[in-house]
Amino acid sequence: MLTLLRNAELYAPEARGRRDLLIGGERVLAIGEALPATPLADEVDLAGARVIPGLIDGHVHLGGGGGESGFASRVPPVTLGTLVRAGVTSVVGLLGTDTTTRTIEDLVARTLGLRAEGLSAWCYGGGYQVPPRTLTGTVRGDVVFVDPIIGVGELALSDHRSSQPTLDELLRIASDCHVAGLTTGKAGIVHLHLGDGARGLDLVRRALDTAELPARVFQPTHVNRNPRLLAEAIALATSHGVPIDVTAFDASDDAPDAIVRCLDAPGFPAARLTCSSDGAGCLPVFDGDGRLTSMDVGRPSTLLAALRALVGRGLPLERVVPVFTSNVADQLRLPGKGRLVVGHDADLVILDAAGAIDGVIARGRWMIRGGKQMMFGMFERATS
Repeated sequence: MLTLLRNAELYAPEARGRRDLLIGGERVLAIGEALPATPLADEVDLAGARVIPGLIDGHVHLGGGGGESGFASRVPPVTLGTLVRAGVTSVVGLLGTDTTTRTIEDLVARTLGLRAEGLSAWCYGGGYQVPPRTLTGTVRGDVVFVDPIIGVGELALSDHRSSQPTLDELLRIASDCHVAGLTTGKAGIVHLHLGDGARGLDLVRRALDTAELPARVFQPTHVNRNPRLLAEAIALATSHGVPIDVTAFDASDDAPDAIVRCLDAPGFPAARLTCSSDGAGCLPVFDGDGRLTSMDVGRPSTLLAALRALVGRGLPLERVVPVFTSNVADQLRLPGKGRLVVGHDADLVILDAAGAIDGVIARGRWMIRGGKQMMFGMFERATS
């Protein structure tokens, strides 16, 4: 099926002005000011609606997270609809605190299941604990031989729930990821959960000062957890080029505040900044004894909420869209993703005048059209 989108105000993510896009075979086939009519194409006039690349959520608990307050606190798995209604066309899954009742086997299966349902999906091996849980017996083997696995994550630092890894342990895991990435062309990174602990990013800084590994191998996330950690992350990104990931924990101004602070910091490498949702992850609050006092659940929809908030503050769309699209694709080495250019995958979001989602196309297929969900996961109810 060919689709010809007319009169799109295109952000690729660069501002391209009014353009037509021809889509077919899961790819962008042509982009132009006035593409010729194609008899077999489903032609849609967008009348100047803004079109951006599909969002890439680089941190989602596909099988559900949580479990920090007993078995009943395990968060349910993510559905296709949850992702596409949030404008997410590519997703990276992971395990968190629980790598005992949540398994790598199930995570890989859920990742492949989302691919079968029409999204683009990858995952990390491991989880909070050290040594990381693996499928093949080694970190390097997982990245090399298991197609969806692109690195290790979310390995926990500065958190009472972590395995309290040593510098040597972190370096061994990072070096295995790096070499596996060189072997396969995958990201080969360690996606690092950062907690509220006073040590912050000290272990990452020591790793960079000790070893020859490139800074891109370490990707701290949740860096906007508190102002002290964010300042430390900005400094490390500016001085060493470490990629950092802001978490849109909820629909508040926390993530937009952090993104603005990063982008406005002198010398900050804007291409190293990404934002993810922690979708289906438990967002817990603990007391001084490490007991859970309250919890919320991460939602992929917070990505678009953060993007809209940034635009509402007057930031140009072309300045902030890369944080949710092309920067993620570059850091995670996801080929054909994050940009709307000829030859890339046809993953895009159509925004209405208010910035809400009017349409989503993933791998060339309509997932949302006219604000209505068109494609459903096998066990989603069509009325949801």
